[in-house]
Amino acid sequence: MLSQDEINALLSGMDTTAGGEGDAPAAEAPSDSSDIPVTNGAPAGGDAIDETLLNDSEKDAIGEVANISMGSSATTLYSLVNQKVNITTPQVELANWENVINNYERPCVFIQIKYTVGLDGTNILILKERDVMVITDLMMGGDGTNIAGEIGELQLSAISEAMNQMMGASATSLSTMINQKVDISPPQAVLLDMINDDPSDIAEFLSGTFVKISFKMQVGDLVDSTLMQLYPIDFAKALKDLVITDAGSGNEPAPAPAPEPAPAPAPEPAPAAPDPNMMAQPQMGMPQMQMPQMQMPQMGMPQMQTPQMGMPQMQMPQMMNMNIQPAQFQTFAGGPAMMPGGENIGIIKDVPLEVTVELGRTAKPISDILDFAPGTIIELDKVAGEPVDVLVNGKFVAKGEVVVIEESFGVRVTEIVQ
Repeated sequence: MLSQDEINALLSGMDTTAGGEGDAPAAEAPSDSSDIPVTNGAPAGGDAIDETLLNDSEKDAIGEVANISMGSSATTLYSLVNQKVNITTPQVELANWENVINNYERPCVFIQIKYTVGLDGTNILILKERDVMVITDLMMGGDGTNIAGEIGELQLSAISEAMNQMMGASATSLSTMINQKVDISPPQAVLLDMINDDPSDIAEFLSGTFVKISFKMQVGDLVDSTLMQLYPIDFAKALKDLVITDAGSGNEPAPAPAPEPAPAPAPEPAPAAPDPNMMAQPQMGMPQMQMPQMQMPQMGMPQMQTPQMGMPQMQMPQMMNMNIQPAQFQTFAGGPAMMPGGENIGIIKDVPLEVTVELGRTAKPISDILDFAPGTIIELDKVAGEPVDVLVNGKFVAKGEVVVIEESFGVRVTEIVQ
């Protein structure tokens, strides 16, 4: 029988023999890589993670930025797969390559996105192989169940396009947060087993400690998995500082707008020769409401006392003394130089417009359309040889006849529709 001390020694892996004649039995190696013991966030045998590289407030700020960005990405993914997409609040932590290998299903798809405008950095999205198969099948019009086989170039190209649109929406959200344009490069997707891959070949920052942001992603009833996003620590801190600095400046109260100056009174014209009828009115600018207070009978102006003297007649002397000029308007009659905007037409000459040539139209009931098959002939509302319609941005502008230019069709314009 073993004593309690010997049992404790065996459990702790110590040598219980006095002379070191035998060693304690070695612990059996774990059969599954997911059972590898983890110390301070890193697998035993790997480099320990320095948790001081990122404090809690920085993690919260980075998580908030990721949350807003992925919210826009979820909306974009919904439009691509036509399934309800839910991406939960992210969990931010520090990790290294061994931590990712031992805590994520393999093989998986790495999607690398580089920021080209507004930000200087790289981030990597990691999706499970099955999740990529489901998403790409939905994008191609399937029901998400055609996931047999391995991921090929078609699936990698499709998921790259999905991530391009998702991260494009995320870049738009970032642009709003930092008040400057943000753009990304086309994503690059690759399927990796990760065991025999050198992380520095994928991205230089993966060879050290980096920021790992984990999201729970749900796509309808087909996907309930984890999506990971990896950031270099320096880039994550720079993004946090940029967002917080901009938010801090945005929270400052805006200075009160300066009061608009009161409109200056129009300068009175120089007085003309004294008018005998106006000698009794030295203050012509006084309000009209004060006019009844004037002692008309004492001013020697009998004509002002007549009953026909109304307000328009009282204003006439003042109107006659004002410097009034007739309004001048630009004439619109003339040659082409006088056309509205003609002098600035060069500004919009490079704007592309869509030109469409319409051979004809017809209306069919749904039953006839359902009967369409290769070889079906559809009769149009145009007679053979009749001019075709030329539309610019959907607006009918001209008529023309179909011609052949080498091996391509063309249209010779025969009539401009006014």
